[in-house]
Amino acid sequence: MTKRPLEILDQVLNRQPVIVSLKGGREIRGVLQGYDVHMNLVLDKAEEEISGQVVKVGTLIVRGDNVIYISPLVE
Repeated sequence: MTKRPLEILDQVLNRQPVIVSLKGGREIRGVLQGYDVHMNLVLDKAEEEISGQVVKVGTLIVRGDNVIYISPLVE
């Protein structure tokens, strides 16, 4: 049976890092702490790669209208 997108997010909530692609070509990695139906996200231990260097952001709130996709991070 196929899973709905929000069910997949529930599986990784507080467990596994995710990668979030944003408008403007930015990508942020972090542990998903929460979300809502508008895809507003709360990420913990968030980090972004800028000019080849990883910048640690900490806890981050991402507005849902900037989100292109969210995917569990496979390391």
